[in-house]
Amino acid sequence: MMQEIHAVLGLLEGGFGELKVLVVGDLMLDRYILGEVDRISPEAPVPVLRHAQRYERPGGAANVAMNLAGLGCQTLLAGFWGNDTEQRELAAFLDAAKIDTAGVVSTALPTISKTRILGRMQQLLRLDIESRERPGAVDQQRLLERVEGLVSKVHAVVLSDYAKGALSVELCETAIRAARRAGIPVLVDPKTTDFSKYSGATTVCPNLGELAAATGIPAHEIEALLAAGEAQRVEHDLKFLTVTMSEKGVRVLGDEGTYHSPARAREVHDVSGAGDTVIATMAACLAAGLKFETAVELANLAAGIVVGKVGTVPIAHHELIALLTPSSGIGAGEKILDWERLAKRIAEWRAAGESVVFTNGCFDILHVGHITLLEECRRFGSKLVLGLNTDASVQRLKGPTRPVVGENERSRVMAALAAVDVVVLFDEDTPLELIGVVKPDVLVKGGDYTVESVVGHEDVIAAGGRVEIVPTVEEFSTTNIVKKMQGQ
Repeated sequence: MMQEIHAVLGLLEGGFGELKVLVVGDLMLDRYILGEVDRISPEAPVPVLRHAQRYERPGGAANVAMNLAGLGCQTLLAGFWGNDTEQRELAAFLDAAKIDTAGVVSTALPTISKTRILGRMQQLLRLDIESRERPGAVDQQRLLERVEGLVSKVHAVVLSDYAKGALSVELCETAIRAARRAGIPVLVDPKTTDFSKYSGATTVCPNLGELAAATGIPAHEIEALLAAGEAQRVEHDLKFLTVTMSEKGVRVLGDEGTYHSPARAREVHDVSGAGDTVIATMAACLAAGLKFETAVELANLAAGIVVGKVGTVPIAHHELIALLTPSSGIGAGEKILDWERLAKRIAEWRAAGESVVFTNGCFDILHVGHITLLEECRRFGSKLVLGLNTDASVQRLKGPTRPVVGENERSRVMAALAAVDVVVLFDEDTPLELIGVVKPDVLVKGGDYTVESVVGHEDVIAAGGRVEIVPTVEEFSTTNIVKKMQGQ
């Protein structure tokens, strides 16, 4: 199980919103033109694409910023763009994501764009629009001054280097020096062969190809390549070197040795932007003060999600929450939530397309009837919320000798069950108010109830949900177990 899972879930459910991260680098606009190819042109031996769809997305450093915004961070962006249609389209995306672009400098050069043409999801051609010139000295100085002024206002800095001219040696040195003075982490995504420009950063995050280019060791000679990477790390005063190794996962080299996180991809459709997702997720975690190992594990999970999509698509925090909170994925203690966290968790589940089931009860002395009810509940949806009566509520319902097992112990026991995703306590005699918070897609009750006699059925049905009744398993009840224990 992931380290610091409680802290991670808390951050994903709102904590990242307190953190500011600055992204500095090469801004781009990614375009995608999709269609079908069913013939070859009579004019030349090339496929003819019948246009079906076109869309645009932020790319390069702008995609790193979108990933950070998707995680909930307050994101600041610095770099260059032009004064053209591409700039306006890119600015609209960033504005919608509430990304602060005050650090971006406008130049006379065109905004960098990449147009990918795909037929049946196979890339046929890529058209790049960019200038071979670099921004002038005045523009570079303006960017340097803006970056230097912003570093003191954030909790982490990302240098997203696509070797397009934004990250000069002087700018990298200035940003890293300012970040070290402020005591905040600096993470670098490199596209150059000389890592010396990143000296003093917290970590540089190359893939195998980039590390091979920087060291001169072939990418397939993994152990020799990693040894050369470790030498680079020491030479350039890096705290860590984080090497993304595609299907082999992520290898971290540091003063205390190596750490390996296996690949987490479920199905790979497109690796575009996966590196942006990795460095953004790591930056958010380090900004929050999480351990480096935790940052790598979460980044690996995030990359596994985005490579299952087509095109440059940023991660969203609800996707990670949905992945981190299946019934078998977290400890029992992490499933016990208060009402406020429950509402946030449910909102994230719904954003990820999950269906929510709710049932409730005292569950005093767990028995096979309870297990049967909960297993049946899981058949009705993908997430199960269990409302558990507090001790005071049980006493009012069952009498002064109950419950036999206290609410803290009952909560832990119920949360340990694989069928249950969340346990939440309620103090009222009925769960009506709690049902209003959950707003379940399916409300389940066990026993000899009718739909009309189930508390909350009107609200659930009015909202488009339904009510299910699960028959009681005969001869199994807490009352009978208590009588047996008393020799009755």
